[in-house]
Amino acid sequence: MLEGLDPEQREVATSLRGPLCVLAGAGTGKTRAITHRIAYGVRAGILPPAGVLAVTFTNRAAGEMRGRLRQLGAEGVQARTFHSAALRQLQFFWPRAVGGELPRLLERKVQLVAEAAARCRLRIDRSELRDLTGEIEWSKVTQTVPEDYPAMVAKSGRLAPRDPAETAKVFALYEQLKRERSAIDFEDVLLLTVGVLQDRPDIADRVRTQYQHFVVDEYQDVSPLQQRLLELWLGDRDSLCVVGDASQTIYSFTGATPDHLLDFRTRHPGATIVKLVRDYRSTPQVVHLANGLLSQAAGRAAEHRLELVSQREAGPEPVYTEYADEPSEAEGTAQRIRSLVDSGVPASRIAVLYRINAQSEIYEQALVDAGVPYQLRGAERFFERPEVREAGVALRSAARFGGNDTLLDGAVGLPSQVRAVLSGKGWTDEPPAGSGAVRDRWESLMALVRLAESLSAGRSASGGEEPTLADFVAELDERANAQHAPTVEGVTLASLHSAKGLEWDAVFLVGLTEGMMPITHAKSDAQIEEERRLLYVGVTRARFHLHLSWALSRSPGGRGGRRPSRFLNGLRPGSSASGAAGRPGGRGGIEHGSTSGGRSRKRRGPVRCRVCGRSLTDPGEVKLMRCEGCPSDLDEALYERLREWRSERAKQLGQPAYCVFTDKTLMAIAETVPEDDRALACISGVGARKLERFGADVLALCAGEELGGDEETGLGEQSGTNAELGAGDEPQSDTGP
Repeated sequence: MLEGLDPEQREVATSLRGPLCVLAGAGTGKTRAITHRIAYGVRAGILPPAGVLAVTFTNRAAGEMRGRLRQLGAEGVQARTFHSAALRQLQFFWPRAVGGELPRLLERKVQLVAEAAARCRLRIDRSELRDLTGEIEWSKVTQTVPEDYPAMVAKSGRLAPRDPAETAKVFALYEQLKRERSAIDFEDVLLLTVGVLQDRPDIADRVRTQYQHFVVDEYQDVSPLQQRLLELWLGDRDSLCVVGDASQTIYSFTGATPDHLLDFRTRHPGATIVKLVRDYRSTPQVVHLANGLLSQAAGRAAEHRLELVSQREAGPEPVYTEYADEPSEAEGTAQRIRSLVDSGVPASRIAVLYRINAQSEIYEQALVDAGVPYQLRGAERFFERPEVREAGVALRSAARFGGNDTLLDGAVGLPSQVRAVLSGKGWTDEPPAGSGAVRDRWESLMALVRLAESLSAGRSASGGEEPTLADFVAELDERANAQHAPTVEGVTLASLHSAKGLEWDAVFLVGLTEGMMPITHAKSDAQIEEERRLLYVGVTRARFHLHLSWALSRSPGGRGGRRPSRFLNGLRPGSSASGAAGRPGGRGGIEHGSTSGGRSRKRRGPVRCRVCGRSLTDPGEVKLMRCEGCPSDLDEALYERLREWRSERAKQLGQPAYCVFTDKTLMAIAETVPEDDRALACISGVGARKLERFGADVLALCAGEELGGDEETGLGEQSGTNAELGAGDEPQSDTGP
C-alpha cells in the first residue's frame, strides 16, 4: 500500500492517529496521498470502513475518490460532498427531529429569486439575476440573515453588485416564498443539518457513533457554515485529516476562506503538519514560473505559500506573446493550437483559459476557422444535454430488448453495438462540417463511442469478458451520479475558476491585460491577491506547454493603450518586478505537533538566483545560485586553480574528485569569489564539515594566494570518508537533489 509514495506522502498515509494537516501544492499528488492513507488505515484495521467520512466540494472529486478507494480495496468508505453528506443525514433524521417529510429540495433557486425580485418591482437582466442569486448564497454560507446583509457587506468590504438594501429585501422575500411552498435550497441543507445537530444531542451522538474519522479535501475552500458542520460531526474528538493549499484560494466570493486551514495548528496544537511540494504534474519551467508568480504575493496566504519542486524532466520555456488586438490574439492562439494538434498532441489535452466566460466567443470562432474541435467547460453539464439523455434512453432500451432491434444485426462487440444504436439517433462516423449546435451534438455522441471503446479495451487488457450494453448503461449511470463525464475530443475553453482541479498537456492563458487580470472590480489588496492566486491556478494546470498572451487593443486599428498584467512583471522577458519579493515559501517536510507549546525547528528557505532573484528548483541551478540563463561572471582562472587543487586533494584522500566539491559548486565559488567563511558557507554544497576541512584552502585560492605543503593544507587530519560528510554537505553527484 505504501509502495510508490514519496517520503511526505508516506508520512500522510501512515499518520492515522490525531489531527493531521496536509499542505499540498498543485500537482503534488494529494489525492493519491489521502486515498492511500484511508486504504492503509482500513487494511491495517485502524480505520473501520463504515466509520470513515471523506468530504470534498464537487461530485466529480467525490466520485474520483470513491473510484480510487475501490481500486485500493477500501470499499465501504463514504466519500461525498458536504451537501450530499448533510442531505443524507437530514433525510434520515428529519422525521425524528421535526416530523413529517423533508421539504422539497429546489434544484435551481434562480426562478424563485427572479419571482422575489419581480415582487419587489425590480427589473433585472439575466446577469443581474445571477449576481443576486450569488449574494443570497454568500449570505447563507456566512450565516447572515436578510436584515443583517447590508451591515455584513460593509463590515467585510465585499463589493456588492447592487444596493445592499434592495438585495436584503429580495433575500427576505425569497426566504418567505420558500416557506410558503415548503421548499429548501442547497444552503438550507447545511443550515438545517447544523440546527438539528446543535439542538438534538442524541442525534449528534448517533452521527458521531457512525463516523469516527474525517478527511476533508480542498480545505482552503471551506465556508464558515461548512466548518461549523464539520465541528459538529467531529465533537470533542481529534481524528481529522484536512488537505489544502492557501495559494489556491480563489472562491472567497462564495464565502470560502483559508483561515480554517492556516489556523489548524492553533485549534489543534498537537497536529502533525505535512507539506507536499514535489510537483509531479508540471515541468521545471512551468514550476519556475508558478513559484515566481507567488514570490511577489502579499497577505497571509502568501506567508504560507509552498515552494514547488518539479519532479519531471525539462520541457519548453513558457511562451509570452503580445498581439496588436484581440482578434489577432485569438487567431494566433488557434494557429498555435493547430500546430500542436498536427504534431500529435490530442485536442482534449489542450485548454484555453480566460478570466470571464464572455471572452470565449472569439476563441470559439478562431478554433472553428482553424478546423480545431472544442468544448466549453462550465456550460451545460454533459449528462444533462438533450442528445446525451436521448442516447441514454436508446441505449437502455437496446440493452433490454436488443435481440429484437434490427439496428444491432451484425453488430459484434460493445463499440460496434453503441455505434449502431447511436446511428439511429442521427450519429455518423464522420463529423459534420462547421460548428455550432450540430457539431456539439456530434461531439457529445462521439464521446459515448470513445467511452465504449475504452471500456471494451480495458476488459480485454485485463483478460475479462467483452462488456455488454447493460454493462455500458451501468457505467453511464455511475458516471452520471458522480458527474464524471467522458472525454470529449476537443480543446477545452474554460474560465480560470472552472479550470480548478483539472490539468492539460498544453495551456493557453489569454487576455492577460490590466483590467482583466486583475479584473477591474478587484480594488482592495485582498482582492488583488486573489486575482494573482487565480492566475497561479491557471499556470499550474499546464503539464508541458504554457503560453501566455495579451492584446494591446480590443479591435483592429484600436489605440493600443492596454498594458500586460502587472502579475507578469519580472517574469516575462524585458520586464522588471513591480515590487519587493514576498517572504520565501515553505519547503516540503513534516512538523510533528507539540502539546507543550515548543516550537518546531525552522527549515531552510528556498535558494534564490543571485542575479534576478527568482527562486530556484533545478538542482544544478541551486548549486550555481543562479538561473542557467542568467549571465555568468565566472573567474575562469580561479575556476581552473580550484579544479587543480580539488584533483590533488582527491588523490591525497583516495576519493573521487566530486567528493571534495562538485563541478557546479566549484563554478559557484569561482563566480561569487567569497572573501570569508560566512560567504563561503552560503554556497550550496559547502556544509559545516567541508567548510572546516577545505575552507582555508578555498579562501586562500580566492584571494589569489599560493598554497603550501601538506601541513598548510591540513593533510595531517585523518582521511575523510563518504560517511564523514556532515549535515549540509552536498550529495556525491551533480544530479543529486
